Formats: sequence, structure tokens, C-alpha cells
Amino acid sequence: MKLRFATIASGSSGNCIYVGTESTNILIDAGLSGVKIERGLKSLNLDAAAIDAVFVTHEHIDHVNGVGVLSRKFDLPVYATEGTWNAMPEKVGKISKFLKNNVYEDEPLVLNDMCIKPFEIPHDAAQPVGYTVSVGKYKVSVATDMGHATKTVAQNIAGSDVLLIESNHDVDMVKQGAYPYNLKKRILGDRGHLSNMTAAKMIDYVADSKLKYVLLGHLSKDNNTPELAYETCADMLTKRGAVIGGDFEMWVAPCEGVGRCIEL
Repeated sequence: MKLRFATIASGSSGNCIYVGTESTNILIDAGLSGVKIERGLKSLNLDAAAIDAVFVTHEHIDHVNGVGVLSRKFDLPVYATEGTWNAMPEKVGKISKFLKNNVYEDEPLVLNDMCIKPFEIPHDAAQPVGYTVSVGKYKVSVATDMGHATKTVAQNIAGSDVLLIESNHDVDMVKQGAYPYNLKKRILGDRGHLSNMTAAKMIDYVADSKLKYVLLGHLSKDNNTPELAYETCADMLTKRGAVIGGDFEMWVAPCEGVGRCIEL
């Protein structure tokens, strides 16, 4: 059984993650234009018509921008929490009631050969979730848009082979930057976004012998750099005894464009 995982984009301006097997293909979020998502899938040798469903983490536009377009064009089922459905922006457009599906925190659902589990995350959205996807002995996790690390998140992402975790910002860059006070407060708050340092602590907490790949995602263009995110996490993890490139591989997921495709 093969499992593939790739980011089509992971950043403040758009998020879309592909997870697939030989028989099932899903997207976690579709926060780009439909054209960009189709182009990204094509670079992975996939037609968008082969996607079986989109699983939405929350209603912010950088996670749902292309959801409606893809659903209407390909009769694509969309899964989200009830709170997310109720808060979905009008820009998404109409989605057929026959294609709208609810997910519930901590209630796994089966889609062909995949077991997909939503879990609660702390973010300033209506009813946000992260997702784990299990196929046979393999497990991948997507945990972004979190204001702080929680036991619920840690328990769900533990035991992953692949972990995409938010490493959104450097705290000092936020504090010293040009953002207005209210936006800084939101980013740094308990329902905002995860800093590089907190991401490193979370990785250290859940890392075990099963973890093979860590992707640092959802980087801010204004309050972070790929180099800083990687160096901050790598330095802390190395001090805690981890061997990057030995115990597991780690890299920064591109904010724009398709990242490296992982095959398990």
C-alpha cells in the first residue's frame, strides 16, 4: 500500500495539501484558485477529476478560496464541521447540498482505504479542526493555524509518519514589525498562530521512532523566513538530542508552489 503526501501551497496566502493512495485522493483545504490547484495536481501527475473529496480545516479564505469552484466543476464532496459550514464566506459560492458533509471532532470517518480523523485546534475560527489520515500502518497529520500547543493536538498527531505543523512566525519579528497592535495581539494570542519556537517544542514532544518527515508550514511572509523557521526548529531539536536527517527529515513547505512529494 502506497501513501503519497504533498503540499500544493502552505502559507498565509493559500493552503492546499494532497494525500493519496492508489485508489483514493483527497485534498485538505483548497485555499487557492481552482486553476492553481489543478495546475499543482497536474505537476503531481494527477487530474483534478481524480480527487475524491476536500476536507476543510476552517472557513478562512486562505483555506477555502477554491472549494466552491472545485466542488461545482467536478461534483466534488466537501467535508467540514457544522460551524465551518455556517461561517463559510459567500465568496466560496453555492455548493450542492448533496455534496456537503459534516465532520465531527474526534469521530473518524472512512473513505475507501483511508481513515480520516478531525481533531480540535485552537484558532480564531468558528469550529476549526486539524486532520490525521491513516492508511494501513501509515499515518499523516496536518496541524496548522493554532494559537498554542494543546494536549488534544499532541495526542492526535503522535505516531505520525509525516507531520505538517505550523511554524508561522518569529515572535520578535511580530513584535517589532509594522502590523497594527490588534493584529499582533491576534497572531500572538492563544487562538492565533504557532511560533517557530512553539512548533519546535511540539515536534520534540511528539517525535518518536515512527516519525520520518516533518514539514514546517503556513509561514508568514511578513513575520518569518524559511531559513529562520528551519534554523529555530533545528537548533532546539538538536539541543534536545534529535538528529535531523537521521531520526527524521525536516524541511519548510513552500508558501507557493508544490512541495516535495513524499511516498510511504
